[in-house]
Amino acid sequence: MAIVEWKKDGAVAVVAMNNGENRQNLEFSKIMLQTLDDIMTDADIRAVVVTSTDDRCWSLGVDIDWLGVQMQNQAFGNIKDFMYGMNAVFKKILTLPVPVIAAINGHAFGNGAILSCACDFRFMKADRGYFCFPEVDLGIPFLPGMIAFVRKAIPEYKFNELKLTGKRAAAAELETSHVIQKACPDAASLMEEALTFARSFQKKRGIFGEHKQRMHRRIIEIMDAQDTEYIDSLNLMVLD
Repeated sequence: MAIVEWKKDGAVAVVAMNNGENRQNLEFSKIMLQTLDDIMTDADIRAVVVTSTDDRCWSLGVDIDWLGVQMQNQAFGNIKDFMYGMNAVFKKILTLPVPVIAAINGHAFGNGAILSCACDFRFMKADRGYFCFPEVDLGIPFLPGMIAFVRKAIPEYKFNELKLTGKRAAAAELETSHVIQKACPDAASLMEEALTFARSFQKKRGIFGEHKQRMHRRIIEIMDAQDTEYIDSLNLMVLD
């Protein structure tokens, strides 16, 4: 089983992350990007739903074990390729000419929560799972591009709270703050709601894509112009 794969459900592409905690590393970034490209070759697809086959985790963010090995081996090129690769995934989602809906069926921490914010809409199950930006406690600042596109997903007051406290938020709180469309009672209702919402989109790709391109143009510019400085210098942590 591939760590990311997709299946067609009518006009909806259902993307499944299959690697347990769905930690993000260089392989993940490459396969996720290729998966999204493959989906777009099917002209019938009108929406994408991204979920996890793990009942506990949607994505726990960066693969710290993989990153540690790269640092130990001084494989800095791999780290940069990973970071540029994830930026490519984020930009692909931000500009995909169909709606991308995160069906968050478990914990979404760090880069996992950030990945969900790149999506156009979010649903989350209420019976298990937290959404969290722990970077403030781990000494890892967001890249400028991340800040830009997370802000389009989370109201400013809530982003300020979540980013600076590192608190864990459950689905009900996120629904109240309009971070997610709906808090769903369980995994089954989550997928039902997300798929029903996805099927409601029958927009033409041309106009839908143009809307997203224009809406997110400034975000892409920030990613291209400002993220490079931090990635190329590997200025990724603040320890004091």
